[in-house]
Parts: sequence; structure tokens; C-alpha cells
Amino acid sequence: MTRPLPLALVQAPAHPANDLASFASRLEQLTRFYPTTQLFVYPEMHLCGAGVVDSSEAEPGKELAAEPIDGPRDDFLAGLAGDLKIWLAPGSFYERGDDGRLYNTAAVYSPAGQRVAAYRKVFPWRPIETLSPGSDFVVFDMDGIGRVGLSICYDAWFPESSRHLAWMGAELILNFVQTPTADRPQELTLARANAIVNQVYVASVNAAAPQGVGQSLLVDPQGRPMAVAPGAESTVLTDVIDLDEVVNVRKFGTAGVSRPWQQFSPDDEPVELPLYSGRINPAAWQVGTKSEAGRELPA
Repeated sequence: MTRPLPLALVQAPAHPANDLASFASRLEQLTRFYPTTQLFVYPEMHLCGAGVVDSSEAEPGKELAAEPIDGPRDDFLAGLAGDLKIWLAPGSFYERGDDGRLYNTAAVYSPAGQRVAAYRKVFPWRPIETLSPGSDFVVFDMDGIGRVGLSICYDAWFPESSRHLAWMGAELILNFVQTPTADRPQELTLARANAIVNQVYVASVNAAAPQGVGQSLLVDPQGRPMAVAPGAESTVLTDVIDLDEVVNVRKFGTAGVSRPWQQFSPDDEPVELPLYSGRINPAAWQVGTKSEAGRELPA
């Protein structure tokens, strides 16, 4: 039994802000060129033009193309996904929250024309990114396929982020990126490491030049690159992943050896975590077991 997901990682430069019509036209072309692809993924801040990631550098009164999450842009993107009958992850954009703060937010839209997830970047790149951080980790379900977690750029540097998404049941993590700096090789290593230690697929989708250095990457649950963009030019990486491979790797082990999600026995003692003033509870370690509060953890 398999759960195939054909996906496209669109490595492109930032799209002109407030020009959703040309974005829709280009995406429609891609759906014709890749007619069996179900999920299209774009980089961080893709719909914000060449804009800034530091809100303190914005011109006085400039909104940075920021809208409430349920504003006109949201309606347009939902309608676009519905018209094209695709899953659409258009990268992230500036969101103006009900609290008046600006957030770096990624949304996902379904073939039914509905927004199914919205995630605010928990770990902005300090001190450059002055946008407000989010506080919640977010996953969403693709009916009949599997569960996907959302991550934005610098989130990948914090292992707690990917681990928490995996604990919430994510089998694929989408990491939307806009990295123009010399640490992209380290990010590629992190993409593979996060895939390995959590036994999940990871898609790291970076912007093309001039906003990013490209080198987008799709990694399987054993940390093996499946598709790689070698440079900063615009390109589309396509592949078909099988989310049942996550189940297989966790059951039989990475390289047939390591099974970290099977690490603990129910009678093992809890492992204290002074760093978090908390602990690992072996009884709640495996996906699908009950937490200390007695609730069922996501499978």
C-alpha cells in the first residue's frame, strides 16, 4: 500500500507585491506542464516583492503588503487553488494580526478552495528580522495522503521545531526559505539532519536570485536527497514521494538499523530535561500513544 504525493518545489525570485494576477497566470502554466502534480510549494516571502524582512526598515506608513490572514489575498489564493484543483503553499507573506503586529505567515490552500492552515514563524532571524514571532506549531492533513508540517527558514535551525511537528504527526515538513547568505550549505545539512532524526520528508524551498541563493532540496525520511537545485537560477523541482515510506523507515529503521521513535519502553524512567524545565516521558514518546494528560497523540 502506498500514499503517493506528486509535488513541485518552485525555486523563483520574489514575485512583485500586489500582482496576484501574474502569479496566478504562471501557476496555471505550471499546472498544465505538470498535470499530475498535487502540491505546489513556493519560497518564503514569495508574494512580497523584493521587500524587506526587517520591518524597522520600511518606509513610514508602508504596510509591507501586509494584510489580515482572512483579507483579499487570502480569498484570491483560496479561489486559485480551488479553480486549479491543487494544494497550494504559496510561501509566506506579511500578515497584520488582530493585535496590530506584523508576522511572517505561511498559509496552505486545498483543492476545495479553502485555507487549511496558517503558521506564523516562531523563530525570526534575530536581530535582522524584527517581525513578531508566532507561538504555535502547525500541521494540516491532506485527505487520503497524510499530514504535513509547516516551517519557515530559520525555524529549521531549532531542532525543537521539526521534532514538535513530527510529534504532531507530520510526515512531510515544508520549510519555506529566503536565504541569500553564505550559510545555505549549513541549511542543506540541517534539512538532511531534521529528516534523519525525525524520519520524515523535508522540502527546503529557497528563493532564486537575487533574493536567495537557491539550492532548494527535497530529502527523504532517511536523509537522502531526492531532488536538488544546484544553483540560484529559477527552476522547478518535481518528484513523487510516498508517505508510507515514513511508516516503513520508522518500522524497519534508517538504513535498516536505527529506530529513534521506538527508543523507549513503557517501563523506562522519565528523562529529565533541565533545559526546558521539563522532561521526556517515555510513555508519551511514540506517535499514537497517550500523553500524561491522557489524550491521544496524533498518529
